[in-house]
Amino acid sequence: MVSSRQIEHIAAAWLARRDSGRWSAADEASLDEWLADATAHKVAFLRLEAAWREAGRLQALGAGLSGDRVPPPGRWAQPHEVELAAPSVSRRRHTRRRPLLRWLTGAAAVAVLAVAGTVSWQRGGIEPVVQYDTAVGQLSEVSLSDGSQATLSSDSRIRVAWTRNRRQIDLERGEAYFHVAKNPGKPFVVEAGKRQVVAVGTRFAVRRDGDALRVVVTEGVVRLEPAGADGKGSLSTLLPAGSVAQLDGNGLLVRSLPLAQAKRYLDWRDGYVSFHDTPLASAVMELNRYSVRKIVVVDPAIAHLPLGGHFRWSNTQAFVNLLTAAFPVRAVQQGNQVLLYAR
Repeated sequence: MVSSRQIEHIAAAWLARRDSGRWSAADEASLDEWLADATAHKVAFLRLEAAWREAGRLQALGAGLSGDRVPPPGRWAQPHEVELAAPSVSRRRHTRRRPLLRWLTGAAAVAVLAVAGTVSWQRGGIEPVVQYDTAVGQLSEVSLSDGSQATLSSDSRIRVAWTRNRRQIDLERGEAYFHVAKNPGKPFVVEAGKRQVVAVGTRFAVRRDGDALRVVVTEGVVRLEPAGADGKGSLSTLLPAGSVAQLDGNGLLVRSLPLAQAKRYLDWRDGYVSFHDTPLASAVMELNRYSVRKIVVVDPAIAHLPLGGHFRWSNTQAFVNLLTAAFPVRAVQQGNQVLLYAR
């Protein structure tokens, strides 16, 4: 279900777009289509439209103008002009009014700029492009306007753009898990560098590390293909549930695993990372994705020690303590780093 917050965000973006001076007949038709799609859309739009008009009225009043006449952009009065335009009153009363006027005009201006600053559009788009980010060590669940859900891993970024023909997500960095709402007429496309993952209604995760890519499918079937492909070429690869596809400089490797084993790659959603005979250097690299306190394998003699287990990624110190207790490893604290040496 689409959240009311997401609906209000889209409604605000439509208002900002209409007020930008670049409004077209196609934009008007797209807005009408969006308003007719759900009563909640129309209610949110009308409520924000009223607030938008009121913000303009407050700015006009703050500029010392009477009634609802709003001056053109760039013509708001400066503070000394407000004082000259204000009615003649006692000095004491005037002193109280000036902070109030300043607060009203400031609040209105900030509200309008904040809404307009979130807007980004692409050619052919029927909704604004929305960007979502997470910081290091932060996870975020996002409700998309089509009813789909996205869970962003640590230090990740996606850009969401809906067109008439497709639902497009650009994974700019990190990892995201998608629970896609079914819509056979409008495929859900996740682009990550030179590849794209296409689904209609399914559950899968895409991870991007520079040019390297990993796709984990936990429900349904997705199609992995070059970015911009139409699904008709011979370079497409179908990935059913249980598939783990890894693409790097050595090519594409696809493994078909039991579903429970494939889901272990997604333990990060519950706050864990899992290792099975994983080299220490690789395990450390994975943990470092979730923490600003970095572990550094200084001694190459221990880089290939095989690790196994289930670790909470938010507790770096517990991992280091277990490591030094079970292996011939010595840890040295240095600022915001933990340096690992052979013991």
